[in-house]
Amino acid sequence: RCTVTSHPVTCRSRCKAVIDSRGQRISCTHFVVEDGYLGSRSSGTTPTRLLSRAILITDSSVLPGDSEQQVSMVTIPPGEVCQSAVKMVELCSSTMTCMPGTYLVHLTCQSVGSAFEDLSQLVTKMFQTPESQEPGRPSVLWSLYFNMADGSVPGVGGQGLPSNVHVCSGPEGSLDHEHSIKQAELIFQRILPDEEFCPPAPNPEDIIYDGESPTPSAEEDSVKEAGQQEESGGDLNPQLDQ
Repeated sequence: RCTVTSHPVTCRSRCKAVIDSRGQRISCTHFVVEDGYLGSRSSGTTPTRLLSRAILITDSSVLPGDSEQQVSMVTIPPGEVCQSAVKMVELCSSTMTCMPGTYLVHLTCQSVGSAFEDLSQLVTKMFQTPESQEPGRPSVLWSLYFNMADGSVPGVGGQGLPSNVHVCSGPEGSLDHEHSIKQAELIFQRILPDEEFCPPAPNPEDIIYDGESPTPSAEEDSVKEAGQQEESGGDLNPQLDQ
């Protein structure tokens, strides 16, 4: 992972290139970067809100055995084992995020203490761990707990940077990543104000690849066929008059 150590600025306060921690210079017209790559230059303030995260690899799903869900999303309300609502996302191996026969589980909540303090009791309650050997639960094969800045907090980074440097915040606690999508749309509109953000995908039949001639549509085929019939009918009329 390389960080940005400096960004040469023109006389109009615009960034014309960035230099990473390995000394590589990259010229740019616009520079979009996650705030963690800017190091101490990203902001003069410290985020006041953190997220507690846990990542687990398990040997089975939390859902019933006959479930074919590839991605499961669950919100666990606050209670005895967690002081904040916990968002859980479970992915099976068909999502290409873990080995066959295993599941990848993400747990996220607003921090009250350390990530281990906030989430370990819930993990023990829902999964089979060295502290909880109840049968029938998914076994935790590997786990990682960590805290990180909440990317949905306004003003995490970007102050005092050139106008063409666009800073994205890190992950957030919501399941739908609404804040990240809105932030991406705002940056896109700054860079390309006349373009549509994430337009709908075209009909596969309307896509023309390089080197291919356009394929006539069904409507064009019917019009062409009708024209051929009219021409054929016109040739027969003189014979009938004779």
